[in-house]
Amino acid sequence: MIEQSKKFSKKAAPERSARMVETICGCKWSLTVFSLLANGIKRPGEMVRCVEGLSTKVLNECLRKNMEFGILEKTIYPELPPRVEYALTPLGEKFLHILDSLEKLQQEMDSKPAQP
Repeated sequence: MIEQSKKFSKKAAPERSARMVETICGCKWSLTVFSLLANGIKRPGEMVRCVEGLSTKVLNECLRKNMEFGILEKTIYPELPPRVEYALTPLGEKFLHILDSLEKLQQEMDSKPAQP
């Protein structure tokens, strides 16, 4: 009986999702923006007022990146003065579950002593 050996190819990280996680987690403000949205703060002006050190320019860049990845959606209301609100997309909801899992993993790692 001839034994067949299985050959596996090198496993690489999923390109788009890995880049998305790296970009968003590397952004100083994205996780704060997600927290604001979770607490019902959806308007950019209110976000800037609620977070010390967050400028309008940096917030707009952060929101734009998250919209490009499909995590956030922007709603522009046709009224004067203009009103803009941001919300999580269904993909954004899934992404937040992944971030929550990463946070739990970090807490587990922090609670266990490091092993050599």
